[in-house]
Amino acid sequence: MNIRFESAGVSYGSRTALQPLTLELNEQRIAIIGLNGSGKTTFARLINGLTKPTSGRVIVNGRDTSDDKAARGDVGFIFQSPQNQIILPVVRDDIAFGLKSRGLSKAKIEAKVAEVLDRFNAGHLAERRAHELSGGELQMAALCSVLATGPDILILDEPTNQLDLRNRGLVKGLIESLHESAIVITHDLELIADYPRVLVFHEGQLAADAPAAEAIARYRELAA
Repeated sequence: MNIRFESAGVSYGSRTALQPLTLELNEQRIAIIGLNGSGKTTFARLINGLTKPTSGRVIVNGRDTSDDKAARGDVGFIFQSPQNQIILPVVRDDIAFGLKSRGLSKAKIEAKVAEVLDRFNAGHLAERRAHELSGGELQMAALCSVLATGPDILILDEPTNQLDLRNRGLVKGLIESLHESAIVITHDLELIADYPRVLVFHEGQLAADAPAAEAIARYRELAA
C-alpha cells in the first residue's frame, strides 16, 4: 500500500470539511479516530475516490483518485452498516454479483466465490440469507463480497459498531487475518490499541499521527 496526500483538502463553499494535509501511508494496519464530524470519514472517502479533493491531490498506488477509474479497483470499502451494501439476499449470490461485471466465466466466478469463502472458513454462510445473519456474520459476508474483487487496500468504517462481545471478537480476528492493508475508522479504542499508526482528526484537521497509545491519549484530551 502506498497512499500520498499532497496538500489535499475538502471544502464546500465557505465550510472546510478537511484542512489541506500532506502525508504518506504505508503501514499494514492504520486506524482513524476522532469525534463525530471531525473529518475522519472525509479523509477515508478521499482514499477511494468517493470524495474528490477540492485542493491538492491524493495518489493511491501511483494513481490519482481524481480519475474515477484509477483507484477504485485498489480500494475496497466496508460501510458502517454492512447489511446496506449486501445487495442480493443469498450470500453466495451477493459475492458473485461484484464479479459478473468483470466478464468472468461462470466457472471462474464460482471458483472465486468458493476461494474467498474458504479463506475465512465461511462456507457455511454460502446459502444463508442476509437477514438471517448475526452482526459478525454480516461483516464477514460483506468482507467476502469486497475481497472477491481483489482490492489491495480495505477501509472498514466502524466494523465493531453495535456488536456483542462474541461478534466483536470475530470481526477483530478477521481484520487481524487480512493480508491486504487495512484502514479502520472506529470509536472502539480497544480494537486498535496495538496499531502502529493512528491518525486523530479534530474539527477538520489532523490533530495527531502517532502509535496507538500516544494517539489515543491525545484523542482523550480532545474529547474531554
